[in-house]
Amino acid sequence: MTDIATLQEVYAVNTLIPILRIFDEAMARGFYLNYLGAAETFSHRFDPDAPLYLGVQLHGADLHLSEHFGDATPGSSVRLKIEDLPRYHAQLIKATYPNANPSITEQPWGLDMPISDPFGNRIIFCQE
Repeated sequence: MTDIATLQEVYAVNTLIPILRIFDEAMARGFYLNYLGAAETFSHRFDPDAPLYLGVQLHGADLHLSEHFGDATPGSSVRLKIEDLPRYHAQLIKATYPNANPSITEQPWGLDMPISDPFGNRIIFCQE
């Protein structure tokens, strides 16, 4: 019988990539790429009329954004640890995205800055 330590060694997970549901390509690109400063890593459609599946990288973390029904639940939350959260906050305030006014909250575990995307998903930027 295989013990848990051996299984963890063999099947080690080293990367977790959240999938967030989106409904509109222009709004997703405006929020994630233009406002948050993410970089597009790939874009895929099975045909020109098919839903978009978009990969972005934000502060070293990969996120997948999907228009496909069933890929993810709208209203999900993800936490992204970043360095120098106050500096990133100042950058976002200067960007003046019309539907976001992020603020930093001190928590017992560090700093949190939640921001909701246009589709109800919440990204909580945090710094320990």
